[in-house]
Amino acid sequence: MKPNPLARHLESQGVVILDGGLATALEAAGHMLDSALWSARLLLDAPEAVRAAHLAYLEAGADVITTASYQASFEGFAAAGLGALAAESLLRRSVDLAVEARRAFWSDERNRANRLEPIVAASIGPYGAFLADGSEYRGRYLVGRQALAEFHRRRLHVLADTQADVLAIEKVPSVEEAEVLAELLAEVPHAWAWMTFSCRDGKRLWDKTRIADAVRRVEGVANMVGVGVNCTAPRHVASLVAEVRSATSKTIVLYPNSGETYDAASHRWVGRPAGSEWVEGARAWAEQGARVIGGCCRVGPRAIRDLRDELMPRAQWR
Repeated sequence: MKPNPLARHLESQGVVILDGGLATALEAAGHMLDSALWSARLLLDAPEAVRAAHLAYLEAGADVITTASYQASFEGFAAAGLGALAAESLLRRSVDLAVEARRAFWSDERNRANRLEPIVAASIGPYGAFLADGSEYRGRYLVGRQALAEFHRRRLHVLADTQADVLAIEKVPSVEEAEVLAELLAEVPHAWAWMTFSCRDGKRLWDKTRIADAVRRVEGVANMVGVGVNCTAPRHVASLVAEVRSATSKTIVLYPNSGETYDAASHRWVGRPAGSEWVEGARAWAEQGARVIGGCCRVGPRAIRDLRDELMPRAQWR
């Protein structure tokens, strides 16, 4: 097994900066992401745009870029008329595009002089992302463990067999899905992964399980390098970090959304973003023990640049 992919950055910097929302950067560049495939559609239609978005986050200061595979699945591609071979090719392309962006960034000797080589994280979204009906904000799918395992298994195995440095299992809304994914990780012991949960408040997942209990259920997975929270309102994060820290010795991974709320009925974000409070909050989250910090939906490259400026001079939380 390769060394922990986060170790070098943590040892050198004390904190690892994640990218923000890939779809956010793509939409800002003028791409419409209103299909059931969401950003994964651009793996077919505009792969160069995905590569450019990755590069924008690297240039903004991200140490980790996350692939356009969050909403990509064999079932999702099948619904779009693509067979299994084409689906597997597109999953692999999602990683290849991130690797190409990293190579382009790393070819500049100024970046090599000032930064560590970036990390590529292969995104694995929840079953609810495939449903494209907001189910990942409810955690209720009306399917059992076997169906969840069958859905996740093929994609996880494909992405584990790429150049990705780590699998980003993210936005998990229920303890049942977390347990299924943790069991599947035993089938790819050569691959490192982190798991992050999506939460309804400062203590509970969307299925109402306390996050500390959910973290304890997956704590024993040997190849899980980190655990934490993503796509959750920043106002809940301080409480959630305390909960997670009480339940794990693993690296705490944190990438909240902008503070807006997703309206599944209208397919849009509503409410007021946290703005500068989001970046200012990151300092407190790091002081609490979070070591891998970035953004999710509605957090773009500019916020990631501000985040790095905020945390790098203070990266002494070893």
